[in-house]
Parts: sequence; C-alpha cells; structure tokens
Amino acid sequence: MVKGRFITLEGGEGAGKSTQVGPLATALRARGLEVVTTREPGGSAGAEEIRRLLVTGGAGRWSAVTEAFLHFAARRDHLERTVWPALDRGGWVISDRFADSTLAYQGHGLGLDPTVIGRLSELALGHFAPDLTLILDLPLEIGLGRMRARGGADRYETMETAFHHRVREGFLEIARQAPERCAVVDAAGSETAVTAAILSVVCARLRPPGGP
Repeated sequence: MVKGRFITLEGGEGAGKSTQVGPLATALRARGLEVVTTREPGGSAGAEEIRRLLVTGGAGRWSAVTEAFLHFAARRDHLERTVWPALDRGGWVISDRFADSTLAYQGHGLGLDPTVIGRLSELALGHFAPDLTLILDLPLEIGLGRMRARGGADRYETMETAFHHRVREGFLEIARQAPERCAVVDAAGSETAVTAAILSVVCARLRPPGGP
C-alpha cells in the first residue's frame, strides 16, 4: 500500500488556518483520497486534554520550557493515535498546526533556545516531518483584527503585539530554512483566493491523483 501524505498549515493568529483545512480536504476527497483533518495541540483524546491546559488561563501561566514539554507530549500522542495510523493505511492527513508552531511560538515568540526544541522534537518525532507545510502569512494588523473580530481569545491571543511580531518572523524564518518542505501563502486575500493558492501549491508539490 502507498503511504499517505502529511500536510500541515501554519501561521500566526487570524491567518485562516482552521478555515482553510475544510476546503483543502474537500478538494482532495474529490480526487478519491481518504483525508483526515486534525489539529494541534489536540487531535487525539489525550492531546485534547493537554490542549485545555495550554490554551486556558493567563498569558503567563506556563514558562516557555513547560509549554514546549506540554506541546510535544500532546504531539506524540497525536502522532501515535491519529496521524501515523492514517498515513499507514494510505490516507492524507491535514493538520491545523504542527511542530513548526512550537518553534515559532515558544522559540521565536517566547525566547526558548531552539536547541532545546530540537532535542524535544528528536525525542518525540524522530526523523518524522510533514511532506508539505503551508505557512499562511499576512500583515500582523490584519491577523490581529480578524482575531479580535471573532472574539473568545485564548491565552496565546492575549499576548502582547511584540510577541505576535516575533511569531510571524519566526514562521518566515522557518520557511527560509526549509524551502523544500515549506511554502509561504499570502493569506491577506479573500477566502476563495487563499483556497485556490493553497490547492495550487499542493498540486504542484505533491501531485495528488485526479488532476495536474
């Protein structure tokens, strides 16, 4: 059996990752693929429990090191319970966030030494990585405006503007360091325009069946 593909959507607050998972999954299912959609932190029963610890409470609830440990604990369970089984049976998995978010948020955003994140990543993931990472990028004022408009902010969304600037630059640096895996998508346009741009990249990079 052909192993499936793992696609991750990354980006700062308000970039539209969660919105774009559905249209991409629909387009790939139309090509006859089994598609599993998931998210981080979360995506499995145990990881969802850890998610509640991470996204609730005050902005300073956890240190950067503690947050990183929690994220990678959730990530390992997510992989074991959801991602790897789907890939092994030939499914395509689309995840709203993955390991790049830890490097961008806890590393660039909160200043955690990237070598610490790298060691945790090696322990939890080994050499596993996404086949394609789509980094949805847009000016910070647009993203924060979308975030405020939808309300119900979690603890990351309540952090200072400078933190979000560092996160955005962190994602762009990740894309520069891994161009063979990452593609930056302009997320400032309409929802349909962003969907079309994402599908174009997926088709060019991963060649799903049923079309060019």
